[in-house]
Amino acid sequence: MLAGFIGRMPMSMLGIGVVLLVQTLTGSYAIAGAVAATSNVSFAIAAPLSGRLVDRFGQNRVIPPFALVNALALTALMLCAGYGLPHWTLYVAGLLVGATSLSIGSMVRARWSLIHGGSSKLHTAFAFESVVDEVTFVTGPVLVTMLATGVNPFAGLTVALLCMLFGSLALAAQRRTQPPVQRLASSSGTPILIPGIALLSCVYLGLGAVFGSVDLITVAFAEEHGVKAAAGFLVGAFAGGSMVSALWFGSRHWRISLRGRFVRSLGLLVVGLLPIMFIGNVWIMAGALFLAGFAISPTLITGFSLTERLVPPSLLTEGMAWISTSIGFGVAIGAWAGGRLTEAYGASNAYGFALGAAALAAVVGVAGSGLLRIPEAPSPAKS
Repeated sequence: MLAGFIGRMPMSMLGIGVVLLVQTLTGSYAIAGAVAATSNVSFAIAAPLSGRLVDRFGQNRVIPPFALVNALALTALMLCAGYGLPHWTLYVAGLLVGATSLSIGSMVRARWSLIHGGSSKLHTAFAFESVVDEVTFVTGPVLVTMLATGVNPFAGLTVALLCMLFGSLALAAQRRTQPPVQRLASSSGTPILIPGIALLSCVYLGLGAVFGSVDLITVAFAEEHGVKAAAGFLVGAFAGGSMVSALWFGSRHWRISLRGRFVRSLGLLVVGLLPIMFIGNVWIMAGALFLAGFAISPTLITGFSLTERLVPPSLLTEGMAWISTSIGFGVAIGAWAGGRLTEAYGASNAYGFALGAAALAAVVGVAGSGLLRIPEAPSPAKS
């Protein structure tokens, strides 16, 4: 758990760290958002492929080479920005950073599935992982913002690089809890062809767009109000609400089905995002983002639980990676759109994109919820 926590810290640091670095050196939120989007698209494409490699060869054999190449790519991105090289070099480096980033959270959840699969403890374990995710999203943005604005623009990404190396390599060294390598039958397909997983992927595409746009727009919102250094605190407030809800949600045993919890969480997210377009005070915005974040963890916890139930064990890591892929694509779309809309219409109006993305995700989730019906007898929620 500790290795996984440290290893996934870059998940919350890279996006805002790249935005702060590139925007500081180029003066453009559009370029910053585009570079961040390039990295996220690359990660989204590569995550299922690396997940399949993990299923076939094991975490201990796949993680180390990916981690080393990822460290080199992130170093290259910082050097290209620091030396003022042409903008296309930033995109190339960002692409390599994304392609070699591993979904550490999916790998830790796969370990929990091996240890507690079929028991009431799995629901709690997944909730605990959501708490860990949100702790990183509370602390990561604040840490990277403080380092980038208070030390120098490169400091935040440097710390993210060190966390990635230490945490991922420490996780790879723990072989006792890693899922065993399983031979794939020649007829084995990809989890994305399972209708329920395809639906979840579409929903999480919209959810990722919410995350990507809110992160970037919030940085611009803080700068518009003369407190750019508070951007990390605001982004952390969004994740803080999710962390609190994860503690509450994961500690309860639910009689409502996984499918019912999932669609209700999507509706709650839409309601929570409604006020942020109309707020002009930084401290009130922090409170509003905190409340809006309440729906994030329940949506993620139920989504990963549904994935664990819908995907065969031999494809579990790849199946969970598809969720990360969808979120990654969404974050890329959100970062790109957020940057463009912020420069064109201002931060407050740009938040309308996040609201629209959440509403679309909710509509798709509710309309296709029939694909998520699963037998509830072995569910930990019934214990």
